[in-house]
Amino acid sequence: MTAEIISGTAIAQELRNQLLSDIKSLANQSIVPGLAVVLVGNNPASRTYVKNKQKACEKLGIESRLVELEEAASEQELLEVIKELNNDKAIDGILVQLPLPPHIDETKVIEAISPEKDVDGFHPINIGRMMTGQACFLPCTPFGIIKMFESIDYSLSGKHVVVIGRSNIVGKPMGQLCLSKNATVTYCHSKTPDLKEFTTQADVVISAVGKTGLITKDHIKEGAVVIDVAMNRDENGKLCGDVLFDEVKEKASYITPVPGGVGPMTITMLLYNTVQSAKAKL
Repeated sequence: MTAEIISGTAIAQELRNQLLSDIKSLANQSIVPGLAVVLVGNNPASRTYVKNKQKACEKLGIESRLVELEEAASEQELLEVIKELNNDKAIDGILVQLPLPPHIDETKVIEAISPEKDVDGFHPINIGRMMTGQACFLPCTPFGIIKMFESIDYSLSGKHVVVIGRSNIVGKPMGQLCLSKNATVTYCHSKTPDLKEFTTQADVVISAVGKTGLITKDHIKEGAVVIDVAMNRDENGKLCGDVLFDEVKEKASYITPVPGGVGPMTITMLLYNTVQSAKAKL
């Protein structure tokens, strides 16, 4: 068996084409979706991510506003910026690029964003709504992965999903979204004594750890679906994930590549959430 590759690049493009239609409809009613991105400091990786988000907005016709603060900016200064954006009717989504400098409390910052503009889906109110099955903004990476399952008509109902990683951004919400699709979910992490014991029983393995070569062909059962969320660099500086792609693809039924897998979906779902926020004005 050779796995079918799930191309996040292709799925993301299809979703963006659908968003274009929504954006044109909004424009006919004089509504332009607006996304504000707040960048504190000059972290090169963060700056690259922000640039990619701005480019994506520009292509779709979403108004993108970059608010830059110095590395030494105080927590209060950042909170004041968020307060202004919360009250700005032209802004439908607010994203504060993480990580923040150590002197700023990330939790306090995330909680300061209006849940109605929290297009990252990180606010405790949106997380609570997600847990209880209410309408809300879903965290972009897990939401994108759900869209990937939908694109291949793969039903999670009754399947055993093993999520490796327990971050608030990917791991925890990923498991919850699979649970909401009637999957049986197991979380594994750094304290799990025998990872293979769980992954070899899984119909779906979702790895979001950031450890190159973590998942080999011996970690999965024949025909499993393997989703690689990680973005690592190998010893040659080449971009790769947690999964040893070349060997695992010979055993899996579906697999995501790195790059070109989950990555493109994350920004697309951010744009999707922003457009949904703008549509709420109708």
